Amino acid sequence: MTKLKKFNLISLITLLVATMCFSLIGTGVHADISNKYVHSTTPTLFFHGYGSGAHAEEYMVNGFVKAGVSKTVITANVASNGTVTLKGKIAHNAINPLVMVNFDNSRTTDYALQGQWVKNVLEELQAQYHFKKVNIEAHSMGNMAVMYYLLANAGNHNLPQIQKQVAMAGTFDGAIGWNEPANLTTNKKTGKPSSMNDTYQKPLPLRHRYPTQIKLLNIYGDLKDGNDSQVSNASCQSLKYLVNNRTRSYREIKITGPDAKHELLHHSPQVNKILIKFFWGK
Repeated sequence: MTKLKKFNLISLITLLVATMCFSLIGTGVHADISNKYVHSTTPTLFFHGYGSGAHAEEYMVNGFVKAGVSKTVITANVASNGTVTLKGKIAHNAINPLVMVNFDNSRTTDYALQGQWVKNVLEELQAQYHFKKVNIEAHSMGNMAVMYYLLANAGNHNLPQIQKQVAMAGTFDGAIGWNEPANLTTNKKTGKPSSMNDTYQKPLPLRHRYPTQIKLLNIYGDLKDGNDSQVSNASCQSLKYLVNNRTRSYREIKITGPDAKHELLHHSPQVNKILIKFFWGK
């Protein structure tokens, strides 16, 4: 056998071995992901807080992609006039698609308007991709947009129905130094707050309307003084009273340590693990 033929044969064998190894490794990775996470076509939407934007959601979303939850990420941009523009594509049967929502006007406190923006996003996703179900995570005042959306649309079954909801650092009964009632406390059993500001009172009808199919996780931070530096634990926990035992499940998780700070909750490996387990764990 000539040297050239020997070289070609060795090269061919090397290539075949490398291909086989690559195939085995690839199969192992996919099998591992399949065993760890639910594979669903239901999208999960992420809503930022006051004065923020979709960039605040990037740490979480990048973490989910890195963990193997999904490879599909798009952005839903909401203009000040409510027009929704979807950036990116969701392929047919894409697994666990992730939607980062961005409000161009992130400094409005017109929660009814923001609730309409939430609806606009859902309608646009429905129009383009025919989704019938969604999951939602919201941080800080983004939770008020979700609550006011539910207030206006909880009974509208023509819209995609929320399956799982995460409320993170929710300003349900206000924020410290702004509109949170002084010395706020909540009833441990019912979640009823000792005082209710105006923006808390308006969603009170949800006590009789909150969608019963939702699994709800309420995450809040405690820097050992009963707040996360911007929102008291009581304000976050007052969500329980609005839910009124109607949801399929309701659970609270308190985060402590450095990650408990208001603006760091959505930049926390600990919180990411909690979200992955809640949204996509088997």
